[in-house]
Amino acid sequence: MSGGKDSTALAVYMRDREPDMEYVFCDTKKELQETYDYLAKVEAYLGKPIIRLNDERGFDHWLEVYGYYLPSPQMRWCTRQLKIRPFERFVGDDPVISYIGIRGDERRDGYISSKPNITPRYPFKEDGITERDVYRILDECGLGVPDYYKWRTRSGCYFCFFQRKAEWLGLKDNHPQLFQDAKAYEKSHS
Repeated sequence: MSGGKDSTALAVYMRDREPDMEYVFCDTKKELQETYDYLAKVEAYLGKPIIRLNDERGFDHWLEVYGYYLPSPQMRWCTRQLKIRPFERFVGDDPVISYIGIRGDERRDGYISSKPNITPRYPFKEDGITERDVYRILDECGLGVPDYYKWRTRSGCYFCFFQRKAEWLGLKDNHPQLFQDAKAYEKSHS
């Protein structure tokens, strides 16, 4: 789970279909507080804890390892080091199915592990679930979307390079200190 609308709707969608499923959130430690608040609501709805994983060394360690080059669309080391590797470590060599919340109206595959024991499944693609359906699922179960969707279109680190200009302005308005922290990263590492 990412703490965003699609992965949360998938958790809701799969809850009764796969009652023994474990839910996993890979925490970058750079998420918005709204993400953590929302995950607490999701846990209450699911009736079980969400396993929280992280890379103990954190973003700043990897920033140094990568020569102080900030992540970019061409070099997404943050996703690899802070989300994929902790998940793959957690799984180990056990055979698992990784349920991925990519919708039927999206034209991408997302994360596919190179580990042979991790089998990706795309229930929303398989069942033709669209973005409209995702909103319906979240509304019907009472969770709605995370509060940050008022000004942001995706989950992730507060300084994510995939943000649009309007989202940076939303960060500035809603989290002025985090906006200053993001500027400091940009200033000292660009």
